[in-house]
Amino acid sequence: MVFKESETVELKSVVVDDIKKEIIAFANCEGGKLYIGVQDDGTVIGLDDPDGAALQVSNMIRDAIKPDLTMFLHYETLNEDGKQIVAVDIQQGTERPYYIAKKGLRPEGVYVRQGYSSVPATNTAIRRMIKETDGDHFEDMRSLNQELTFEAAKKQFAKKDLPLGEAQMKTLGIMTHDGVYTNLGLLLSDQCVHTIKVAAFEGTTQSQFKDRKEFSGSLFQQMDEVYDYIDFRNQIHSSFQKLYRIDQRDYPETAVREALLNLLIHREYSYRASSFVSLYADRIEFTSIGGLLSGVTLNDVMMGISVCRNVKLANIFYRLELIEAYGTGMRKIREAYSETGKKPEIETSENAFKIILPNLNVQTETKKTDVNKPADDDQEEAVISLAKKQGTFTRKDVQKELGISQTTCGRLLKKMVENGQIIQEGKSRNTHYRLPE
Repeated sequence: MVFKESETVELKSVVVDDIKKEIIAFANCEGGKLYIGVQDDGTVIGLDDPDGAALQVSNMIRDAIKPDLTMFLHYETLNEDGKQIVAVDIQQGTERPYYIAKKGLRPEGVYVRQGYSSVPATNTAIRRMIKETDGDHFEDMRSLNQELTFEAAKKQFAKKDLPLGEAQMKTLGIMTHDGVYTNLGLLLSDQCVHTIKVAAFEGTTQSQFKDRKEFSGSLFQQMDEVYDYIDFRNQIHSSFQKLYRIDQRDYPETAVREALLNLLIHREYSYRASSFVSLYADRIEFTSIGGLLSGVTLNDVMMGISVCRNVKLANIFYRLELIEAYGTGMRKIREAYSETGKKPEIETSENAFKIILPNLNVQTETKKTDVNKPADDDQEEAVISLAKKQGTFTRKDVQKELGISQTTCGRLLKKMVENGQIIQEGKSRNTHYRLPE
């Protein structure tokens, strides 16, 4: 038999530590064969103890490579020219990427076959292998970062007298049964890479910042810190009914809490973009990445129907009594505004979901300082008059005509389009409106 190294053949004269790298590379690619007792040039030198060599390799694979690869290896002792060698047949594994346990799911721990050599895999290749073997569900995929800590999560569990050890982590899906952290674990870890950006603005537009901050760390830490940030700015205003003083906060605390939890639980974490919380004089906007799941409409959401994107994450929040059940958040938000004369709004796009909470105290102040601002019906009539005068018009035309903000104008035009009062044509910068024929 002629021995020659190739993409699927590796030759080793003796058992060395680098054999792990070659076996991992074959298992991560198309499989291959490793011959021990053969020099790089194909010269057969043989082994004095082939059974011992096979056992040494087997122990090395069991102890140093993750996930378990033993079932994909087959050992055979061959007699070549009167000398004994060991042939190790490595199949492509079903739980790729395989890696050196001490180095983790990083390029220095994951190897692939490239020509006649085994080389470190790129992060892109690692992610592709994870997606191919774990599927597309973000929560269940193995985290690229395996050096995770859970101080914030353990404090949150401790508040409910719940343990968070390895057994609980495996049950909840924070780690696999092989002890590998999942992306769900990454989200709850102190090393979570996803953040929430919060900004407070002067007035009702983004023209002038009052303050901005980015919150990172475990989702539990972000939850507490972002809520505290909003709560500090959720002012109390007083009014009187006859002799009785009535105190009212700008935003119902229940609505703020549920909107924030929705932001955390339902966002699409496969994207690295941050979520946003924007505080204006008249509203708070909670914008999360990821639109509605396929088959779910905005009407479904408003009716309380919920198809959860991150089921295991929601289950953990449910166990910690942070949420009651799927679909109750929007109902609680609506109920918080039920007797206020104002309504929360939801806006969706293909890649984003926004909850808008109106400021309960801004209406009285607006009437005192802006008595000339037209009411909704008057605004609609003004838009219709503009359309009759110009034929077609843009959002900027309406803003200039009515003296209102971009956001308010957008809501007005959207409402009029939905009611059939005007027709929208074009997209993006070419968007314009006209009256129905």
